[in-house]
Amino acid sequence: MATVIFYEKPGCLNNLLQKQILTAAGHQVIAKNLLTEAWHPEQLRSFFGHLPVQQWFNPNAPAITQGHLSPDTLNAQQAIRLMLDNPLLIRRPLMQIGERRWVGFDLAHVDAWLGLAGIDTQHAQESSPKLATQPACHHD
Repeated sequence: MATVIFYEKPGCLNNLLQKQILTAAGHQVIAKNLLTEAWHPEQLRSFFGHLPVQQWFNPNAPAITQGHLSPDTLNAQQAIRLMLDNPLLIRRPLMQIGERRWVGFDLAHVDAWLGLAGIDTQHAQESSPKLATQPACHHD
């Protein structure tokens, strides 16, 4: 099984469920606080791969829900700069295994990437309906 470095927002119930799923599947989870991590621009950028910039963002971040920020108008450099200034903007969780990095917790992707053998992912998804599509918390 894998050792997963799991960058989360402490207190986020979805992040808690995601860690429980990984642990139940036999993976070791090392949780880190996404909000207090000393991010370097290249390091943060490495989690997003080829995803469109708007998918890098936590859609429930106050700056987005209140209409102060529209991620679809930003380029990669602008997005990273904003995220470094306000980590609540970062979509969660960020996960790292060795040199591989990923953002979000899509159950099918995580299962294909790490393996969630023996986990009832249907039940987990029913417990948290947005788990498969959005890793963010409602109350950021």
